[in-house]
Amino acid sequence: MNAKTLDADTAPQPINLEAGRRAFLQTLGLGVVGATLLGFDVGHSPAAAQSITDADIFNFALNLEYLEAEFYLRASVGQGLADAEVQGTGTLGPVAGGRAVPFQSQIIANYANEIARNERQHVNTLRAALGSNAVARPAIDLGFAFTIAARAAGLAGPNDTFDAFANETNFLLAAFIFEDVGVTAYHGAAPLIKDPANLAGAAGILAVEAYHAGIIRTVLYSRGLYTQAQAISDARDSLDGASDLDQGIGNATTSNLTPVDSSGIAFQRTPQQVLSIVYLNAGAQPNGFFPKGLNGNVK
Repeated sequence: MNAKTLDADTAPQPINLEAGRRAFLQTLGLGVVGATLLGFDVGHSPAAAQSITDADIFNFALNLEYLEAEFYLRASVGQGLADAEVQGTGTLGPVAGGRAVPFQSQIIANYANEIARNERQHVNTLRAALGSNAVARPAIDLGFAFTIAARAAGLAGPNDTFDAFANETNFLLAAFIFEDVGVTAYHGAAPLIKDPANLAGAAGILAVEAYHAGIIRTVLYSRGLYTQAQAISDARDSLDGASDLDQGIGNATTSNLTPVDSSGIAFQRTPQQVLSIVYLNAGAQPNGFFPKGLNGNVK
């Protein structure tokens, strides 16, 4: 049983940008951002960080939203973003892998469908904000990249493959790779955002990503996939630096559906840490889910 077709009302609506870019961004709740949105100051000198523009930061986010949208759309309806949703500056790349998951549970199919709609909306919101500055979708690997990740986590042997779209359990484990990363990235931005409008926009996106992460973590827990989730968590932790940040979903005795610190606050990641995870190497060199790297100036 496959998920139903995405709702027609999710198609991007025409937006009048003539009122001015700042006014439009403030309408979105995003305001005008600079180098501090998403906390992109790690590994850069103050001068270099100062040179990163709001368009650079939105494009960094857009690259990641392309990845999530293509994953969830292909899993839920068997096809990705339309051509009009992926054009832009830089090299337009293909998407390798991905197909409709043969869901056995209509509930899980509905979850996948809803998250796919949200991620498509994120893509089109960022593209509308960027206008002609929007980057094209880079090359994305939804095939072998999951095998690399599964082998790193010990969920597949050195000669085995992992098909994220083979069944709903594999889909849920694959989704777990992404979801916590978005939440921690946006939290990392919060202390660095100066304009209240920027903070409101980042908080709104963070909330959606947190809802998604909560769905995936809860379903994994309800299915007793504690060991597999912990293995993925450990693999992410091995990529994002020496600190032990990441958390699994708990065990049969105690759940851990909200990964927080001792103060009950979600932890943070820098963009460099995020890139290390999506590139699937601690050196944050293009590979993994983005085999040719990201488009734009932040990559």
